[in-house]
This record gives sequence, C-alpha cells and structure tokens, in this order.
Amino acid sequence: MIDHLSSYTRDYDAAVRFYDAALGTLGCSRVMDMVTTWDPEFPTRRACAYGPGKQPVFWVVETRDECTPRHTAFSAADNAAVEAFYAAALEAGGADNGPPGPREHYHPGYFGAFVHDPDGNNIEAVCHNH
Repeated sequence: MIDHLSSYTRDYDAAVRFYDAALGTLGCSRVMDMVTTWDPEFPTRRACAYGPGKQPVFWVVETRDECTPRHTAFSAADNAAVEAFYAAALEAGGADNGPPGPREHYHPGYFGAFVHDPDGNNIEAVCHNH
C-alpha cells in the first residue's frame, strides 16, 4: 500500500547516524542521498532514503521548521532483529520508549521495541510471530 514516506529532522547528521545504525539491523540501508538545489527557499536541504535493496522507501528530510513527532514501525524478520534494532538505536543516540518484548495487547505474537529518534519520533521495530 505505501510506496514511500518521509520524516523530517532539524539535526540531519544525528538523524542519519541514527537511521544508518538502526535500520541496518533490519536489512535496510541508505540507498539515496541528495540536496534539494531546486528549492529556492532551502537550496542546501539534504535528504536521504533507506530501503531494502535499492528501493527508496523511508526518507529523512532536513527541515528548519519544528518537527511534529511521528510514529513509524519497521518490519523485523524475527525477535532477534527487534532486539538488535533496539540496541543499535540506543547506541546511535536514540532514547528508550519501550524495550523489546511481547505486546499481546496488540495481538498474540506481536513482538516489538520502541525508541525515540533524535527528533523525538517514535520509531518501532516489530515482528508478528503468527
């Protein structure tokens, strides 16, 4: 259903360090970097995209504006990947928002971990153990 989505950051370098580390544990890497030279309001705006393979799915875009926190959940292959995501995210500057574990109140077999990225976004890795 979703082709791609974007999140915004006021501290681009911190966000890139965070997502390089956290998403790498889920089999995603930075697949694109660009500068929006065509934007007369912010011609030095940086942006990058992460995804599996070469597909740019999750974009991180630099902004000068205040950021509205968002929630994004990334699929994990298994519980170990959720745990690796959580550890890498904290090591890369994320803040705990719920350690790895079952979340049966969502549904049986739901195993997730939550962190806040450097901009306060609620970032999750989840495995649905059906």
